[in-house]
Amino acid sequence: MQLPSQLLENAVAEFAKLPGIGKKTALRLVLHLLKQEVDEVSHFGETISKMRKEVQFCKRCSNISDTQVCSICSNTTGRNQQLICVVENIRDVIAIESTQQYNGTYHVLGGIISPLDGVGPDQLNIETLISRVKEEETKELLFALNPNIQGDTTIYYIQRKLGQTNCKVTTIARGISFGGELEYADEMTLARSITNRLPIEQYVR
Repeated sequence: MQLPSQLLENAVAEFAKLPGIGKKTALRLVLHLLKQEVDEVSHFGETISKMRKEVQFCKRCSNISDTQVCSICSNTTGRNQQLICVVENIRDVIAIESTQQYNGTYHVLGGIISPLDGVGPDQLNIETLISRVKEEETKELLFALNPNIQGDTTIYYIQRKLGQTNCKVTTIARGISFGGELEYADEMTLARSITNRLPIEQYVR
């Protein structure tokens, strides 16, 4: 891509480093910024820089926060503090929060156990989770990890680490997605759907 300005080319190269952004999209974004007022572009840059410098991770659950403890963990009246939803990353927290159907807290592992990818238990926020469950006498641990071998391995490992506790361990339901077709479902998903079948009355609500 031949560009008339080295400054323009540098800006396009930086935008193209973002996930899902190709050179053409990056050029479109840069050209859009060129049409904006200098103050607006400066504010844009300052906002991104400030976010990167000042954003924190909750010391309790590792969720993104503006303070040492995130707004979810600090909400002792509107949130069930003895229910923890274990997720792989922060995007999963955002996805679950968007449903407005969950009123507990979270614990972000920062990944899942995957030996083939060189990710072991020591690289994840597992020990902090175990300590949290025992110290806070958590009543339920809800796993919302991706339904694959790595996710199941992570659940099994954490369950073993919990040992003899009174904490109930559950996982989100797995099955055929609404609008999906049976012939395209993999065998494990179909098998879980049959095993975890629901009464019609409960299903249609």
